[in-house]
Amino acid sequence: MIRSLHLIGSRQSGGAERFYCRLVNALHETTGTILAALPPQSTLREALSPQVPQKPIPMRNIWDPGARWQIRQLIQHYRPDIVQTYMGRATRLTRIPGKHRPIHIARLGDYYNLKGYRHAHAWVGNTRGICEYLVQQGLPAARIFYIGNFVDPPLPAKPELFHQLKAHLAIPEDAWVLLAVGRLHPVKGFEDLLAAFARLPTHISERPVHLLIVGDGPLRKELQAEAARLGLEGQIHWCGWQQDPSLFYQLANIFICPSRHEPLGNVILEAWAHGKSVIATETQGAKELITPTENGWLTPNADPKTLAQAIAVLLTDETLQTQLGKNGLATLQHHYSRGTIVSAYLNLYRHLLES
Repeated sequence: MIRSLHLIGSRQSGGAERFYCRLVNALHETTGTILAALPPQSTLREALSPQVPQKPIPMRNIWDPGARWQIRQLIQHYRPDIVQTYMGRATRLTRIPGKHRPIHIARLGDYYNLKGYRHAHAWVGNTRGICEYLVQQGLPAARIFYIGNFVDPPLPAKPELFHQLKAHLAIPEDAWVLLAVGRLHPVKGFEDLLAAFARLPTHISERPVHLLIVGDGPLRKELQAEAARLGLEGQIHWCGWQQDPSLFYQLANIFICPSRHEPLGNVILEAWAHGKSVIATETQGAKELITPTENGWLTPNADPKTLAQAIAVLLTDETLQTQLGKNGLATLQHHYSRGTIVSAYLNLYRHLLES
């Protein structure tokens, strides 16, 4: 049985961190020989299964000598076959001499500066674009591997929860509900979404149109002020950060990903898992995931006018809404299922250990 150690230095939860928890939980269920190492104050600790053994390591910054020593001691004590690091801090702090076991795999979910990654023995990119970037930056192609992400299938919510949430948010029962999920940060394009939403009529097919924004971040006050300036206060609902946004996905008719930069787009996978039609901007990740008019709708980056037009078309064509949602779910189940991705990682571990 392959023993693996998984290290992440994040304290807060985002898309990459949620995937870390999903993968670690799934690998533990499959193999039972896994150890998670993360900061003691990290919010991820609660998202990991209680059955997953955890080792707290502070990882205060990328130079933390105490953390580097603790990681080295942990590797010597636990004796893993595979050490897999996520994101820059954990990767920089993990140094394994030589080319024999354990094998250090660095997983990348963005187009990072590779200065802190080159010492790994192998690299996983969660998009083909990232893998091409790694090759272009001089890493050996034979040790670069593409493995996508997965999301867990949602648990259906009780119908009364939808009524309670709509009542809490003051959303009419017959309203169209648009949803966007993400950090309120410039790269996520929420300014463009507000501008697009302002172009829509307040009612489409005699039904009011409302927008839920799930997430938090440095632009919250600025975005709320812009929504007020546009006269959208009664139609936009700021739902804050949600540890489990499943109920909001289930409530929505259409999911929108307005990002200006998105290396993958876990939120697109989450929307597909809930059977929702997706409109996304033409970021690197969205273009890999979406085949236009087949399993989603793509619009140009930072183009509120075209985004508004796409929303209006889908809201007036429920047949297309349904078809895009079904096809998106099929894409997820075929290419990005839990079983597919977990098997890909285990096969990679075997391949590297054998070679």
